[in-house]
Amino acid sequence: MAKDIQQDDETNLFREAVKGARPLSAPRVLHKPPAPKPIPKQFIRDERQALADSLSDDYIPAHELESGEELLYLRDGHAPDILGKLRRGHWVVQAVIDLHGLVADEARLYVAEFLADCKKRGIRCVRIIHGKGLGSRNREPVLKNKLRNWLMQKDEVIAYAQARREDGGSGAVIVLLKA
Repeated sequence: MAKDIQQDDETNLFREAVKGARPLSAPRVLHKPPAPKPIPKQFIRDERQALADSLSDDYIPAHELESGEELLYLRDGHAPDILGKLRRGHWVVQAVIDLHGLVADEARLYVAEFLADCKKRGIRCVRIIHGKGLGSRNREPVLKNKLRNWLMQKDEVIAYAQARREDGGSGAVIVLLKA
């Protein structure tokens, strides 16, 4: 019985303490953060695969402007003096990638992504270091020949030429891209 009296006293005490209180309205949400946008993982994988597939190792161009081991190429419809300017360093190299240590499949994807990025950023002249092949099995430049074919397949490539000696010589190529 003493318990019932104590409970009644506590209930009365509580009611006395809250007698002037008003119930709150429904809770308001000031700003609900927007849901994060979904990451299109499959789309990203598809784009990477399309870039890799856009460059074939088996591409044989209709004509080449190569003399011996030197890499030279000029897309049809462009002035022949572009090659001379490219070889003399007329354009400033705005971006560089180095393919040393990459196997052909990795290098192909890296080159495709690099060229796509340069196109987005409006970069016109780049240097791609492919190496001289001194570390390869037969001490021959494997990536040099593959790179030649990959670059000819890309529409954004206007021309390319072997780099000047101070820029890498026969281990690098200077590439001129469309504006």
